[in-house]
Amino acid sequence: MDIEQFFESMPFAQLLGIEVTEVEDGHAEGYIEMREDLSWNSDQVMAHGGVTFTLADTVGGAALVSLVDQPVPTIDMRIDYLNAGTGDLRAEADVVRLGGDVGTVDVDVYAEDDAHIASARGVYKTG
Repeated sequence: MDIEQFFESMPFAQLLGIEVTEVEDGHAEGYIEMREDLSWNSDQVMAHGGVTFTLADTVGGAALVSLVDQPVPTIDMRIDYLNAGTGDLRAEADVVRLGGDVGTVDVDVYAEDDAHIASARGVYKTG
């Protein structure tokens, strides 16, 4: 399975403009270019929480897919928002547990100025 192509052809990821830029051995990275229509604030472009969440979920899934070579539906995801997401966003994900039925991934999301804006943990179905 071409993991990067799989995630880039996902309709919702395409709609938002999410790019999976690196996927290997339980690690993934991704990127989204912020635009006015992804903002929650009409005065300043700041990522809507759903945009940050979707970036984390997509990149987290990619990290796990790199190990199981099949799609992994999200079972649960928890996210803590730490700062406002201004500018382009990037996410880094690492698998922390891979079981027969589920896998767990930690994801950190950063703003353009390298500010840590969110920390997430996703649980995905692997079997």
